[in-house]
Amino acid sequence: MTFFRDVLGMAEQIAYDGAAGERVVILDAGRATLELANTAHRRAVDELETGSPDGPRVRLALEVDDTAARTAELLAGGASPIAPPTQTPWRSLNSRVHSPAGLTVTLFQELEPPEERRRHAGLDG
Repeated sequence: MTFFRDVLGMAEQIAYDGAAGERVVILDAGRATLELANTAHRRAVDELETGSPDGPRVRLALEVDDTAARTAELLAGGASPIAPPTQTPWRSLNSRVHSPAGLTVTLFQELEPPEERRRHAGLDG
């Protein structure tokens, strides 16, 4: 929890403790989207971003203003590196780390507005 709250900067909204030692903390992650991809697409993105098609089925992706700086902060805060900032064909700068709890986290910085990104080959969304 400390990594996500203090290093990633997700504000704590509320926390609950139970009599049997249960604990849950609700953190504010900002606006969220759900990206659903088939296996072929997931493997293609994993290969592009990390050099290996064998990434996890679920990962947390967060948009940041400065991928390089935020990646350095996460590494200093206890994350371990998977892939350094890498520019994608759809013009974002992505990096990946393992959180101290083992969750894969992708940081991405959009380098162009959405209407410009849609003009790139393969992104006719």
